[in-house]
Amino acid sequence: MKEQLESLVLQMVRGGIRYGEAVREFKRAFLNKVLAENRGNQCQAAKVLGMHRNSLGRALAELKIDPRALRLQLRRPPRSERPAPARRAASGR
Repeated sequence: MKEQLESLVLQMVRGGIRYGEAVREFKRAFLNKVLAENRGNQCQAAKVLGMHRNSLGRALAELKIDPRALRLQLRRPPRSERPAPARRAASGR
C-alpha cells in the first residue's frame, strides 16, 4: 500500500497539483470511502475515524460532502423499480 501511495504522490507532484489541493482531495476521498463503508452513518464513520461526530460534521461541511446524498445512492430502489426475481424451477415432489 505504501508503494501505491508513493506512486500517487509522485503523479500528483508531476501533474502540478499543489499541497493544499492534494490534502483536500485526499480528505474528500478518505471521508467518502469511510462514509460509504458505513452506509452514510456519520456516528459509525466517526468511530471508525477516531474522531467526534461533530468534528466529522464540520469536516464534511468544509469539504462540501453531503452524507444525505450518499445515503440516497446506497438505498435500494422501490419495489416497483426492482427487477422481478427469477422463478425457481418446480421440484419433482
